[in-house]
Amino acid sequence: MKAKILYVEDDESLSFVTRDNLELKGYDITHCADGNKAIEIIDNDTFDLCILDVMLPGVDGFTIAEHIRKFNQEVPIIFLTAKSLKEDKIHGLKLGGDDYLTKPFSIEELILKIEIFLRRSKFSSPNTPEKFHLGNYTFDFKNLSLSINGEEKMLTQREADLLQYLCKNQGEIMKRSAILTAVWGDDDYFLGRSLDVFISRLRKYLSADDAVNIENIHGVGFRMKV
Repeated sequence: MKAKILYVEDDESLSFVTRDNLELKGYDITHCADGNKAIEIIDNDTFDLCILDVMLPGVDGFTIAEHIRKFNQEVPIIFLTAKSLKEDKIHGLKLGGDDYLTKPFSIEELILKIEIFLRRSKFSSPNTPEKFHLGNYTFDFKNLSLSINGEEKMLTQREADLLQYLCKNQGEIMKRSAILTAVWGDDDYFLGRSLDVFISRLRKYLSADDAVNIENIHGVGFRMKV
């Protein structure tokens, strides 16, 4: 079975090369060049991953991501952006994006990020624990859900990957570099900023139980305490 990817990019030359390379890798690519058309496609089909250019005619990539997250918290979203401002990238992550690439980017790097996101999906079968109990919370990794007192919060794939990593190493101090390499596949400055955004999200999701805490170990990393 091929992974289905929505690719939204209005640069004709870039989209042709990128789509061609991804299809050679065996992915089923649906491409469109307009933000409004992308939303129409999203409303009528399902995808395993979305790649969104930020600057688009009609509706921009951030707005498309917001639309996706209204009804689908699971599908990974990768932003493509010509903007170099870190604030723009952080904004995209806060909207529910999972990662980003700054143009110009290498096809190899894009494929690596895609493979990381699909690693734990139905296109691979790692030996992964499915459920964790964190105080009064139940974290169902397979179904990307975090539940407490009958209320369920759906997580993005990246949020679930990070929470699973912290759960598997509960009580241990995990270095930032180790977390970034395990969950993001690399360790650099901006990925470190991304990690902080995702840690903040998880703390918010877990805030209903004071016994559950993702502790910041200054200058080192984080520790999940229950």
